[in-house]
Amino acid sequence: MIRVLLADDQPLVRAGLRVLFEGEQDIAVVGEAANGEEALSLVRHARPDVVLMDIRMPVLDGLEATRQIAAEEQLADVKVLILTTFESDEYVFEALRGGASGFLLKDAEPTELLQAVRVIADGDALLSPSVTRRVITRFAAAPEHHSSPPESLEVLTEREREVMALVARGLSNDEIAELLTISPATAKTHVSRAMVKLGARDRAQLVVLAYQSGLVLADKL
Repeated sequence: MIRVLLADDQPLVRAGLRVLFEGEQDIAVVGEAANGEEALSLVRHARPDVVLMDIRMPVLDGLEATRQIAAEEQLADVKVLILTTFESDEYVFEALRGGASGFLLKDAEPTELLQAVRVIADGDALLSPSVTRRVITRFAAAPEHHSSPPESLEVLTEREREVMALVARGLSNDEIAELLTISPATAKTHVSRAMVKLGARDRAQLVVLAYQSGLVLADKL
């Protein structure tokens, strides 16, 4: 069962999300928060698998709440999925840098949201091909966002570099496995080894490193 916490300052949004998730056998809503401070308190108490986090909230915004969740060692297993309008939420890039595992546009279809929660819970970063280029172009190009990427990727095997490039294009482990004709477990192993070798905190950071190192170019997506 995937345990989900809803953090959004709009009651109607939370109510709609709850109704959507209550119709799924493998997802359970374990709490609702109207601001980042409430979200932090509930996360510490309920330990959800995934937090659906809005950015613009009173008291404490979703960006700072995400940073604090990522900074607490005891909450290492909690994944944050940012819900954003994208065009107006400039801080979505900082949210990824601060520890979010991915983001989803608020106008996404219900099936996309359900899939996103399952992807995040399974340990994948959600950086879909339709928006990855726009995010990474902004995120990796800004000097203040650079995090001393490796000068080369020589520490990786050829297969690990290949898998890393596919991760950067938004593919899940299952999609990578199908494309390369390997098992999902093998794909996951390659991703994990690449993260360890490059010192990437999570899958989302691995994506950023792929662009910063030149392994993948945003304009080639």
